[in-house]
Amino acid sequence: MSGTRAMYDPQYEEFRGRLDRLERMHRKGYGFEAPGTLGRSYSRRRLPGRIPLWRSLGTIALAVVVVKALILAQVGQINYTQRLERAAGDSVVQQVSIYIMQIDPITEWMAGEIRRLAGLPG
Repeated sequence: MSGTRAMYDPQYEEFRGRLDRLERMHRKGYGFEAPGTLGRSYSRRRLPGRIPLWRSLGTIALAVVVVKALILAQVGQINYTQRLERAAGDSVVQQVSIYIMQIDPITEWMAGEIRRLAGLPG
């Protein structure tokens, strides 16, 4: 026999399959550690630029409350309420805006803290 012939080895094929699978998982960002060794924990990389919807909505809600508190601290509760009444209208957008801009307990507390910190009368 002059040529070299590769013999089929099922264990070797299984081993190669495992290596391929581990390589694919490694490319996806999975990590592996053996018990008792120091290494990175199992984790999946997040795709950059993807922000969960709940975090975005929470940030927007917080920004709205802060803006309301700043306006309330600056103009005062009576003037703020009068401005809301003047802005009231028949359109759905105006009604939603007035509902969102109403004084709520969190906004009132935050406006009081802003007034106190800024030394404004109130």
